Amino acid sequence: MSKSGYTCVRLLFCWLNIFLWLSACAILGLGIWLRVTNDGFATLMPQYGYLSADIFAIGIGAVAFTLAFLGCCGSWFHNRCMLVTYFILVIILLIAEIICGTTGFVFRDGLSHTLKEELKNGLLHHYNTTSKGPYNLSVIWDHIQLEFRCCGVESYEDWYLIDAWPTERWVPDTCCLPAVREKGCGKSDADNWYEGGCYGPIHAWFLNRLATLGIVGLIVAFLQLYGLISSMLLFCTIKHRRLTRKYKSYRS
Repeated sequence: MSKSGYTCVRLLFCWLNIFLWLSACAILGLGIWLRVTNDGFATLMPQYGYLSADIFAIGIGAVAFTLAFLGCCGSWFHNRCMLVTYFILVIILLIAEIICGTTGFVFRDGLSHTLKEELKNGLLHHYNTTSKGPYNLSVIWDHIQLEFRCCGVESYEDWYLIDAWPTERWVPDTCCLPAVREKGCGKSDADNWYEGGCYGPIHAWFLNRLATLGIVGLIVAFLQLYGLISSMLLFCTIKHRRLTRKYKSYRS
């Protein structure tokens, strides 16, 4: 690779990783702040606490922070060890993404059934009307039922005899039709409640946004591919110039 080509690839790769590193710091900081100030986020499936928003942000931020740091420092300081570590980690990340995507597609029906059962289990055992905080499970379900005009996972019967009211066939007040919604309406007749569950509307909401998710996935894949190619080009060029004792002429 010529000196100008090497310098161009190196600087572009370095500044791209600086931008990603700053973004990762912001995401990681946001996740930590949410975790500390709000004592964690509730999830629709409390038995899988690692799927909460704050843990998700911390995980993504930590992975992106590590990769961007290795890529930036490796290119800026001509460090072959960092560059090859960056290359290996991106390869592992790509393989993990492909495995997860393929598994999700092949077993999508089974995953759908499992998701429904876990959501019902969350309602049955973890819903608590006395819990405090803006991100507890009851607040999340209230928001979903108001937004999608639904009740329960598959129907309002999912709320019957849950641990929060083990002897009653009640539903939250957010299950009530707008015309009759008032405090205590969830303890009235079922004719006043939404009949449909929330799983169908939520699933349709995600399907309608598959195009956006696809575009984001393509952008991420392109950045990962560019990182792989650039890191290996820089690694090979540095190694070649060191072996031929001409490495100094490539420093900018």
